Amino acid sequence: MFRQKFWLSLLLTIPVVVWAEHIQSLVGYTAPSFPWSHRLPAVLGTAVFFYGGLVFLRGAWGELRSRLPGMMTLISLAITVAFVFSAVVELGFVEAEALWWESATLITIMLLGHWIEMRSISEASGALQELAKLIPDMAHRVIESGEEDVAVGALRSGDVLIVRPGENIPADGIVRKGRSDVNESMITGESRPVTKNEGAEAIAGTINGTGSLRIEVTGTGDTTKLSGIMRLVSDAQRSKSRVQHLADRAAQVLTVVAIVAGAATFVAWQLLGAPIDFAMTRLVTVLVISCPHALGLAVPLVVAISTTLGVHGGLLVRDRRGLEEARLLDTVIFDKTGTLTLGEFRVVDLGVREGTAPDDALAIAAAIETESEHPIARGIVKTAVERTLALPGVVGFRAIPGRGVEATVNGATYRIGGPALLEQVAADVTESLRSVAEHAAARGQAAIYLLHERAAIAVFVVADAIREESRAAIDALHAAGIEVAMLTGDAEPVAKAVAADLGIDTVFARVLPEDKASRMRALQAQGKKVAMVGDGVNDAPALATADIGIAIGAGTDVAVEAGHIVLVRSDPRDIPRIVTLSRATYRKMIQNLWWAAGYNIVAIPLAAGVLSAWGILLTPAVGAVLMSASTVVVAINAQLLRRVRL
Repeated sequence: MFRQKFWLSLLLTIPVVVWAEHIQSLVGYTAPSFPWSHRLPAVLGTAVFFYGGLVFLRGAWGELRSRLPGMMTLISLAITVAFVFSAVVELGFVEAEALWWESATLITIMLLGHWIEMRSISEASGALQELAKLIPDMAHRVIESGEEDVAVGALRSGDVLIVRPGENIPADGIVRKGRSDVNESMITGESRPVTKNEGAEAIAGTINGTGSLRIEVTGTGDTTKLSGIMRLVSDAQRSKSRVQHLADRAAQVLTVVAIVAGAATFVAWQLLGAPIDFAMTRLVTVLVISCPHALGLAVPLVVAISTTLGVHGGLLVRDRRGLEEARLLDTVIFDKTGTLTLGEFRVVDLGVREGTAPDDALAIAAAIETESEHPIARGIVKTAVERTLALPGVVGFRAIPGRGVEATVNGATYRIGGPALLEQVAADVTESLRSVAEHAAARGQAAIYLLHERAAIAVFVVADAIREESRAAIDALHAAGIEVAMLTGDAEPVAKAVAADLGIDTVFARVLPEDKASRMRALQAQGKKVAMVGDGVNDAPALATADIGIAIGAGTDVAVEAGHIVLVRSDPRDIPRIVTLSRATYRKMIQNLWWAAGYNIVAIPLAAGVLSAWGILLTPAVGAVLMSASTVVVAINAQLLRRVRL
């Protein structure tokens, strides 16, 4: 709306300025003349007032009804007085210079300022919409004659559902039949798929693995865990106090100052015996010169430029509140899975029997696991691919239920599996391999063996791999004096192992989604300014509750929607750069606000005519020029923000 009004008002304002007598005499040109051309500024100026100015008049009415006069009130007062005064002059009731071009340009530039400001405001409802997408529209309900597809909204407690491989679970429930590995990372933060057998709890929105499950519904709609997370996000968003920008506060003060100064000016000149048109001209000049013309652009311009700088630097600013407050950070809390780690399994350690080359063992294991869809198998394959290993041919692949897989490679038979496989074949495991496996178990990591015949020739430690950038990010935060913590739904041994690796100060493990937001509030209650960095649905309440929510861009859409700032490159090293940008942005805002409001200290007395005895008297037109000059200064100062290096 502001964009449309700005462009049309601009088209109408250009002729007003071109045919304005003051501009013609100031610049030294004569505008083309045609019948009624001298009325063109009045006609188009009136059109700009009623078309472009109406939005400010409505805004002022809202401010006055809520008893919070601010920028809209002062803008409306200035353009209304200028319009009424100009109309009176145009009709010949007062002999003075009309203010059509001043009024039109004021309205047009304020529309531009508000358009820029509106573009920088993020919509908060997106997070809840993305959460809702995790629940499928339809479910397969078991009936006497077989099954039927029904809308999720029609499900009731006690219904039995069939959830096939790869489908999202439509409701909370209990597994009554079947076995499968379910990906719950978007709800619990646990990186490993969770095995679901008969009697296990199933959570709505989680993703079924390769098995088929029959689930008895225990919770639907508002009673599901996912709905609980949605309520937490909603509550956190509503609980945020409305951020009053410094420009708004300054405008409220300036509104009072301008009105009092204008009224005092008019009364003073009347008491001194000045003609009413002179006193009215002083009043209009005070209101015009004190109008928050530059004030309206001071913050939006800085925000727009800093947002652009952020995008070029890989930082997507969704909510300017987050960027403004990042300068005050003293604590950064990271989610583990998908943030500090890749959120995918990799071989993080490897032990081999004497005489076996590590790369050869990994190549054989990866070749066999290419036939498997298990997440750990895929992690072994991806590790081999990333190391650019050549994989041998495989024949005779078969699964060993509950224990592992086997296949023939280059004429030799190999098996891959965990402790259950070792027991079944009474495998020969060397002490060095057992030591690697025990160390992995102590850290909550999986140990997978490669067996040739009955001899274990290698053990692979498979875990959620740490991002290479994470160490540098944490070191940079420590160097800046910022405390680093980790919040995860993973088991304590896994969490502590990652924290020890990265040098993290504090670890919160086994934290449920409903507890993450409360952890944020507990730290905030201690007076800390907290940032949360995460990528999953389970992080959304914490991202929304934290002072600054920072979402990993490669993460789920809901985390991106809930965060104030998004790391487009998914690089944790960008977090210290957020602080740099925040400090530079705040510095420019303060400078602009001081200039935009501060020049009134000199301008208002001059407009009121305090130096008229010495022949120094500002006309409304000159007042408008000074007001415009302050806008130019603010714009140039905002552009200097581009020199900041992130």
